[in-house]
Amino acid sequence: QLQLVESGGGLAQPGGSLRLSCAASGFTLDYYTIGWFRQAPGKEREGVSCLRVSEGSTYYADSVKGRFTISRDNAKNTVYLQMNSLKPEDTAVYYCAADPHYSGTYYFTNYRYLEVWGQGTLVTVSS
Repeated sequence: QLQLVESGGGLAQPGGSLRLSCAASGFTLDYYTIGWFRQAPGKEREGVSCLRVSEGSTYYADSVKGRFTISRDNAKNTVYLQMNSLKPEDTAVYYCAADPHYSGTYYFTNYRYLEVWGQGTLVTVSS
């Protein structure tokens, strides 16, 4: 059974940092694109960052460039999202998703068709 489990969400102050984790089980990430989306209340789901594992290529939404970093631990089959310089507008439920076919912007725009999703983890940025 393909599964993704997110962790690491919580409360952070503006300017602070959090690191989200997404652990994959039932499959290896080697031939997948894996990344993060977020959804704030009343807003559409938004692509944040993704990594095409076989190529090592990464993609970031303009709103998080220079602040967020996606990385992978091969041994743990886990992907991380390091979030620095957090802003109140980063508040959302963050979801991890993986797919073997889409990458880059296509991964973001075709999010409804991605193969595996995690359950989400809440990030709140507030003073």
